[in-house]
Amino acid sequence: MLFIGIDVGGTFTDAVLLDRGCVRASAKVQTKEDLLSSLLEALDKAMKGVSGDLVERVVLSTTMITNLIVEKKYDPVGLLLIPGPGLSHQHYQFNTGTYIIPGAMDYRGREIIPLRREQMENAIMDLADDGYKNVAVVGKFSSRNNRHEKEVAARLRWNYPDCQVEMGHQVAGQLNFPRRVVSTMLTCATREKYEYFVDSVITALSQRGIDAPVFILKADGGTLPLPCSTRVPIETIFSGPAASTLGVQALTPPGETSVVVDIGGTTTDLALILSGSPLLASKGAAIDDYLTHVRALAVKSVPVGGDSIVERVGKEIIIYSERLGPPYCQGGPMPTPTDALRVLGLTRLGDKDRAREAMDSLGAPLGMSPGEAANKVCNLVIDTISAEIQLMFTQWEQEPAYRVWEVLEKRKERPSTVVGVGGGAAGFISQIAATLGAYPVIPPYAPVANAIGAAVALPTLEVTLRVDTEQGYYSIEEEGFQEALDDANFTEQQALDLASKWLGKRADKYGLNQRIEDVEIIRREVFNMVRNWVTTGKIYDIHVQTPRGILGHIGAGGEIK
Repeated sequence: MLFIGIDVGGTFTDAVLLDRGCVRASAKVQTKEDLLSSLLEALDKAMKGVSGDLVERVVLSTTMITNLIVEKKYDPVGLLLIPGPGLSHQHYQFNTGTYIIPGAMDYRGREIIPLRREQMENAIMDLADDGYKNVAVVGKFSSRNNRHEKEVAARLRWNYPDCQVEMGHQVAGQLNFPRRVVSTMLTCATREKYEYFVDSVITALSQRGIDAPVFILKADGGTLPLPCSTRVPIETIFSGPAASTLGVQALTPPGETSVVVDIGGTTTDLALILSGSPLLASKGAAIDDYLTHVRALAVKSVPVGGDSIVERVGKEIIIYSERLGPPYCQGGPMPTPTDALRVLGLTRLGDKDRAREAMDSLGAPLGMSPGEAANKVCNLVIDTISAEIQLMFTQWEQEPAYRVWEVLEKRKERPSTVVGVGGGAAGFISQIAATLGAYPVIPPYAPVANAIGAAVALPTLEVTLRVDTEQGYYSIEEEGFQEALDDANFTEQQALDLASKWLGKRADKYGLNQRIEDVEIIRREVFNMVRNWVTTGKIYDIHVQTPRGILGHIGAGGEIK
């Protein structure tokens, strides 16, 4: 069996080829603006001498969307919100242009306040006058009744056809209005870039004769079929960090507990593995201190990497959360931590003389030698990442799964192993671990751990079932399927069984021979329909997926065990 794993990062694109559970080949190439050429180059290196028709599955991950958000390199998104009565509008502050439209649906999906057309038109005009081309339209109970969202979006598109519009009910079906707003806003911000990514992947695989099923890692370590993922690109926002976590899980012995530190060119991703299982964030992915509806591993992307800009400001040397290209030693425009590592002999990347020149430009005005300046830069990176790990521990320790782990382990202490992967791991991980009082580990294949994480990920599939016993129908969101329901006394257990049955159908459709007895229930909500004090029916909202996991653990010889 030949499986391909590809990780598209902001700095490098990595690819690995697994052959019957062994790492047969790997590749690391520069991620260029022309993403297609980067993908083709990585595929050609990893698949040298291998025909594309022998590949049985391709799984991808990407940090591009994460980097886009962390560095805030996206066009601003305006918000047209329909919050209805309740909280003061001052509570709806999302650091962007926010325009409130009067109107409301209640929690049962009934219209209690009609949209006021004049105020809707005024809000749309104000948004356009402020220059917003990307717009998120979100109503509080749109998952119960989306008519108001559709009406506002239709009017917006009629007035301004060039606007990109996202509606909240299409992004997230769960209740919790603020989280749906953030999820919809970030979907709108990243959609264009994500669709470019998907188009490039499909084109690259087609040009190399690969016709296998293609999946992309989600933030929770599960997968989505790549063509389906364009419907919910936000689900892949932490795809890269999920890949590095699965990569470490595969590259370390079963049952290990460790902090994962993936040091890339643009960001450093942090995660936690407890007794061999990645820690899941109970409240969903947090981005810029806002919670979203994205189910995710408990990860964080820190905007510091090997290619981060380093500059002298007065008598201080400062690292910025921005990347302007490759390191100075590789022809880039500015000094970076990679230049510091090159001067200290901790990497062989780039030209040593250019690296010394970069460090001299920082240190000479401060009376420092190139070596002293390089040490200063490296210590700044180490201190920044170590401080972020300490902050993450305060969050990880609040997770229910972490507390259960403490009880099972009969100890109340932090994990003592730090596993470093990514291109910058070799230069920084020992000092980061020392700062935390932990043991450093750099596993085999560490530079391409993300691609390995993608390759060994068990493909998962999802089914979202909505049953309305009063109206007498059920629907499967992913399939666009709706059918009449014969049983008026349909129960919650029957809903779970029906969702599992459809999950099996989808698994057969995508050629996944996975058992689905242990279905992972992501969401189960039951809502009683009451009219004239009598329960007239129920709404079941069930979201399930096949279990997440990895194919196995890869030893130093590259073989899965």
